[in-house]
Amino acid sequence: MRLLITGATGKVGQNFLPRFLADERFADWQVVALCNNRLLDDHDRIDCIRGSLSDRQTISRAMQDVTHILHMAAVKESPDLVIDVAIKGLFGLLEEMRQSPDARQFILIGGDCSVGHIFHHYDGPVTETSPRRAYQGCYALTKVLEEEMLEQYQIQYDLNGCCLRAPWIMEKDDFRFVLKFGDEQFGGPPWSQLISGDDERRFMEENRVPLLTDRDGAPLLRNFVHVSDLVEAILCALDAPAARQQLFNIAMNRPVNYAEAAALLQEKQGMRAADIKTPYFSNWLDNSKARQLLRWEPEIDLDRMIDDAWAYQRPQNEPRKIWYPG
Repeated sequence: MRLLITGATGKVGQNFLPRFLADERFADWQVVALCNNRLLDDHDRIDCIRGSLSDRQTISRAMQDVTHILHMAAVKESPDLVIDVAIKGLFGLLEEMRQSPDARQFILIGGDCSVGHIFHHYDGPVTETSPRRAYQGCYALTKVLEEEMLEQYQIQYDLNGCCLRAPWIMEKDDFRFVLKFGDEQFGGPPWSQLISGDDERRFMEENRVPLLTDRDGAPLLRNFVHVSDLVEAILCALDAPAARQQLFNIAMNRPVNYAEAAALLQEKQGMRAADIKTPYFSNWLDNSKARQLLRWEPEIDLDRMIDDAWAYQRPQNEPRKIWYPG
């Protein structure tokens, strides 16, 4: 078997590859990594092809003898690249797959921005049948279009596709800096959109933890997943008959409740809560379908995520950069 991976040097890819290569189930599989700006270290089971997803010839070259595709590459808020790389790139991969005599499965890593995560209201749990509702910006739009495109290829050509829809992916100390005031905040929207500069400086000096409330005044519920749990979900879906033409929500069993997070951090770190009103909606990404059909179960809960994030020491040469809305 030969697995083509896009986005292999990203957060998920860097965690997936070591776990995949160490799994005895895939011991005889080879990997081809389609890389653009960054390359992987040399490995006897990995072939690197350098090029852009916007180039159909590069895609065709990477797809030679490929049996499975894991598409993780994404374009954030870059309007000048989004169509050529994200949309045209996925189209090129799917076109090559449907014409290939070898290709057997396509796995797409999607995101809960396809359902608007905290930007849109849902009357109940967000399931795989809930309507797609992108929030503003080109990144969320691409996630909707990617899910739709894969779904249509499954209908048009009976393609064996699977989409794993993940919410905000955490690793290392990410969650600690999600809850941090000041310039080191990880993710967004930035605190400046919710509180005054004076309040942010005071909360930072007092080492407060943000307790966000939704537009109804209740503690905000937002969905997260640890990268290790997403990697396990990918391995569960890879070459699995149960994953054929399925969309799965891959998230923690319960969304993060900001009041629970604040209470745990007061207990563990002595941090007091800072109440922050937001215009956002609380939503619950239901993962029961993946748990039932894939026999997948997330291991990292809120308590473990806090412990791991506060224990991790990030090296100085490992910067954190993210600037799109969640």
